[in-house]
Amino acid sequence: MSLAEGDKAPDFNMTTDAGGSVSLADLKGRPVVLYFYPKNDTPGCTTEACGFRDLEADFSSVDATVIGVSRDSVKRHDKFKAKYDLNFALGSDEDGVVTEAYGVWVEKMNYGRTYMGIERSTFLIDGTGAIAKIWRKVRVKGHVDAVLEATKAL
Repeated sequence: MSLAEGDKAPDFNMTTDAGGSVSLADLKGRPVVLYFYPKNDTPGCTTEACGFRDLEADFSSVDATVIGVSRDSVKRHDKFKAKYDLNFALGSDEDGVVTEAYGVWVEKMNYGRTYMGIERSTFLIDGTGAIAKIWRKVRVKGHVDAVLEATKAL
């Protein structure tokens, strides 16, 4: 089953960087930007993370929480966060429960090789827990600005 705008967002509970945790239930009443990315410290993922970092104050001004999610370990998240001075939570989905629930663990192809990986995607979840907007197969350039504008419109 594929998620669509208007659907109830699947709940999640993930370990985050620095050994913290985050769950959708704990964020009820406020917008959540849940963005999925393939891997820490790769060019596109770093550009996207730094974009969210640079506009974090703008997301906070509309009481939105930004959470980046990959299958990287907490230890790798800690290094990535420190290296780029990221100011939002990074959820570690090593077991793949959240990426599967959101339908972003997909078959990919690179240089003729087929493999499973995260499809760069973003879900904007409103304060009631409904999915307000979905971006799939995200192109990094301009994406964070588009997410911010949609978040402000909630």
